[in-house]
Amino acid sequence: MLPVADAKAVRGTARRLIKANRWPLAVVVVLHALAAVAALAMPWMIGHFTDLAVAGSAGPAQVTALAAVLAAAFATRAVITRFARYRAIALGERVFAEMREDFMRSVGRLPLSVVEATDTGDILARTTNDIESVAQTVRFGVPRVLVAATTAALTAGAAFFTNPLVALALLTGAPLVGGVVRWYARRAGPVYQRRLASFAVLSGKVAETIEGARTIEALSLGDVQRDKIDAAVAERHTSEWRALWLRSVLFPVATLGFLAPVVLALGWGAHLVQGGAATVGEVAAIALYAMQLSGPIDELIAWTDEIQIGASALARLLGVAQVPSDRGPGRSAPPAGQIEVRAASFAYRPGVDVLHGVDLSLRVGERLAVVGPSGSGKSTLGRLLAGINGPTRGFVGIGDVALTELEAAALRRTVALVTQEAHVFVGSVADNLRLADQAAGDEELSRALEAVGAGEWVRRLPAGINQPIGSGAVQLTPAQAQQLALARLILLDPQTVILDEATSLMDPTSALGLERGLSRILAGRTVVSIAHRLTTARDADRVALLVGGRIIESGSHDELLALGGEYAALWRSWQAKG
Repeated sequence: MLPVADAKAVRGTARRLIKANRWPLAVVVVLHALAAVAALAMPWMIGHFTDLAVAGSAGPAQVTALAAVLAAAFATRAVITRFARYRAIALGERVFAEMREDFMRSVGRLPLSVVEATDTGDILARTTNDIESVAQTVRFGVPRVLVAATTAALTAGAAFFTNPLVALALLTGAPLVGGVVRWYARRAGPVYQRRLASFAVLSGKVAETIEGARTIEALSLGDVQRDKIDAAVAERHTSEWRALWLRSVLFPVATLGFLAPVVLALGWGAHLVQGGAATVGEVAAIALYAMQLSGPIDELIAWTDEIQIGASALARLLGVAQVPSDRGPGRSAPPAGQIEVRAASFAYRPGVDVLHGVDLSLRVGERLAVVGPSGSGKSTLGRLLAGINGPTRGFVGIGDVALTELEAAALRRTVALVTQEAHVFVGSVADNLRLADQAAGDEELSRALEAVGAGEWVRRLPAGINQPIGSGAVQLTPAQAQQLALARLILLDPQTVILDEATSLMDPTSALGLERGLSRILAGRTVVSIAHRLTTARDADRVALLVGGRIIESGSHDELLALGGEYAALWRSWQAKG
């Protein structure tokens, strides 16, 4: 799981956003305050009219005047509220847009090694469910809380202005409401963090089950995967139940806290009327104020719950920015020379090495094939050569500069890795290609597509190179997606290219033709091919045989056949399979 920011970081972010948007926020609060003042005129007018009626002074003229004033107050409140809500929503959208951009920048800066090591569901949940929770809070929650607090304060002030003695009844619910809110706030944070984390785990289990359905079926792992999902569902149920239990205490107690003053105001007010300390109209007005007060307080309680959810989600979003970079000092220009691997070992888990003391020099311009049985560490070696991971021990770099000390842009100009897991982004074919070179023109894009054998099928698309592809548009086959990834590689034009089963989803004849075509296009570049197809090794300048995380043989194809060792046996086995 990615880290989660602490409460201090969440409060700091909230203060920064409020400070940056203090004037638009002030306009929203002022507008809603004016709408509240218009609403507060109604109970006062009704109370005043009640006193006139009790005194026998209420005639048709007074009724007409009261109706006119009430109508004007209603109209004024409606107009001001409309503008206030418009400004509040606009402010919320602007603030959320800034937050979303900051979050996406944080996601974009995540080290690839961290992304691949993190549970898929955690990243998915943070970019979907969590960001929606924050959006709900920013767009509506924060403005409504400020507005409700302002309205409550003005309503209480109007009640005390009408008659302080009667208005004392409004304070009777404060200890109950304040107590239950404090009780809830102390417990809600951990509960909602667990709730959001359970959603992430469940999403990840479901997603990986869908994506790996064929593998699960082929290996008869259905029961194992079902148990994992059942455990995730059970945790989700438990976390939801805990959150529901908190609400089941908060809302009933809070409701009692803001409804009790209405009854008490009438009883206490009747006692004061009998003693001559209040009039019937004042009691009626304050009872109406007490009823009006229940609205904003109810809203405050409701949004307290939503804001707890939003704050927990925000902590998860801010946690993404706290992931440390896996880059070193950040050299912007790589030194000249070849990539060297010296006594490099690597472990995904402490104490369990996948590579053991590997030594390898990539000569500039050579084509190196790395072969070996499955699980021998070929892809891991490719990750080290691409600078995605640094070695646990040893050195991988150019000269004395480790690849992990290069800035991301400099690293990509130096070395690029293409795997069999090619991703198609939502957008046109051209958009997908220009991820490698924003300045590339249509002719350059077409040449790159032709170079990887994709020109023909792209031309057959209805809109050609401008055809939308990806989710919700034209779906590419896995082989076509690989061709697109290789075309991006040509446009990127790095000094060293690492192909990790980059043509595995194509038929052998097409793959061989493409690899040979790439060799011509990438002439002068260093190319490392990690492959199970030994035809790739036959055409390479040098072959490195990796077994058990160690390079046990190295040389040309013919040299290793003449040696008669494990590579020769592997080659004979390959030929026998046809």
